[in-house]
Amino acid sequence: MDEPLLRVDSVTKRFGAVTASRNLSFTVQPGEIHALIGPNGSGKTTIINQLSGEINPDSGNIYFAGINLAGISVPARARMGLARSFQITSVFERLSVAQNLALAIQAHQGHSFRFWRRAHADPALGDLVEQALARVGLEERAEEPAINLSHGEKRQLDVGMALAGTTRLLLLDEPMAGMGPGGTVELSKLIRGLKGKLTILLVEHDMDVIFSLADRISVLVYGEAIATGTPREIRANPQVQRAYLGERL
Repeated sequence: MDEPLLRVDSVTKRFGAVTASRNLSFTVQPGEIHALIGPNGSGKTTIINQLSGEINPDSGNIYFAGINLAGISVPARARMGLARSFQITSVFERLSVAQNLALAIQAHQGHSFRFWRRAHADPALGDLVEQALARVGLEERAEEPAINLSHGEKRQLDVGMALAGTTRLLLLDEPMAGMGPGGTVELSKLIRGLKGKLTILLVEHDMDVIFSLADRISVLVYGEAIATGTPREIRANPQVQRAYLGERL
C-alpha cells in the first residue's frame, strides 16, 4: 500500500469537560474517498477543523504528505493542497458564478482581489475559470449571480471554489446538508467524478451517499475511531452495528 496522504496520529482535543477527539488515529490513502461517520457529537466536524487548521489538537500529530501540520496556518495548508468545503455554502451571492471562482483562484494563487473585473478580462485567469466551471458542471450558469442558484448549485459552486487551487486533499463537511433528492444525486455525481483524481475526506449523515461513494469508512464514537474498513466490512461489523448503524441498515 502507498504511503498515506493524510495521517492522524493519536489526536486528542478537549473543550472543557468534553473530549471531542480522543486518541484518534486513521489514515487516508492517495486517490481514495475516505468517509467519517458517527452519531451527532462523535467529533467528526472537530477533526475536520483540526485538519484544516482552524483549531489545534491538544496532543497528537497530523501529517499531510509526510509533513507535520503543527503550527501551519489555514492559508498555508490551503497552499499545500489541503482544501475545505463547509456545511454552509460560503459563496458571494451578489457576484456571478464565474466571479466567485475567479476570486477563489486568485486567493489560492496569492493574487490581489480584482473582483470588479470580469473573469475573462485576464486570459490566464479566464482559462482557469472555464476549467473550474467545467469541473463542477456550471458552465451554463457562469454569468448568473450566485444568489439565483439553487441550493444544490451553490454547493457545486462551493466545491468548485474549494478546488480552485492545486488541491490534493478535499475536506467535505456534510455537503448534502439541506439538499433534496435531486441535488443529492447531482452532487454525488460530481464527487464520484473526482474519484481517483484527488483524495477526498467526506463527512456525511446520508448513509446511502456514504456507502455508494466511499472506498473506506472510519466510524467515530465519542471522538474515537472504533472501526475502519471498506463499506462491506463496516456494514458487517458487530461493534459498529451496536454503536451506530443499528436499524439504519
